[in-house]
Amino acid sequence: MNRKNVLDNDRLKSHYEELNLIHQEFSKAFKKQFDRSIPLNEELLDRWERAKQLEFGENTSIYDSAFVFGNPSVGKDVWIGPYTIIDSTGGLTIGDNVTVSVGVQIYTHDNVKKTLLGNDAPIEYDKVSIGRNTYIGPNAVISRGVTIGAFCIIATNSFVNRSFPDNAIIAGSPAKQIGETVIENDNVELKYFKTT
Repeated sequence: MNRKNVLDNDRLKSHYEELNLIHQEFSKAFKKQFDRSIPLNEELLDRWERAKQLEFGENTSIYDSAFVFGNPSVGKDVWIGPYTIIDSTGGLTIGDNVTVSVGVQIYTHDNVKKTLLGNDAPIEYDKVSIGRNTYIGPNAVISRGVTIGAFCIIATNSFVNRSFPDNAIIAGSPAKQIGETVIENDNVELKYFKTT
């Protein structure tokens, strides 16, 4: 794309130059304070303000690049990372202190049967529940109808298509429990099951 041709209008060119100056200043500030460079939309838009507008819990943040469908119930101190999909069309509850890492997808509906039957079946919806203090690793996918307990870890790239209890360490595609979290007196131990 030739920006000069698009900006062949003095008013547009002026706005473009002002926006570039804003971007440069924000970019310097983020680099200085957090030692990171982020996209312009994330510089301009406040993650905590978006969470408030969505009526999520206190001190929760959600990146601008996250997609939200429906009206999920999201607790306090939740971190929802960039490039995530939060689908609550079938009902979604996320407890306090949950981390939803970059690229995570949580679905409460699917059109699998509808597709396989050539549109002769309805879209299916089922609630998803994520317990408090659970860590969901990058690019994990959680399908409809799943309940995840509290104090769980879901490994990166896992496909979770069934429910798991509290304190489960979950990994794989499809996911299975590979260990448990043990939390005592502010100490966390990750106990992995022995494999044969």
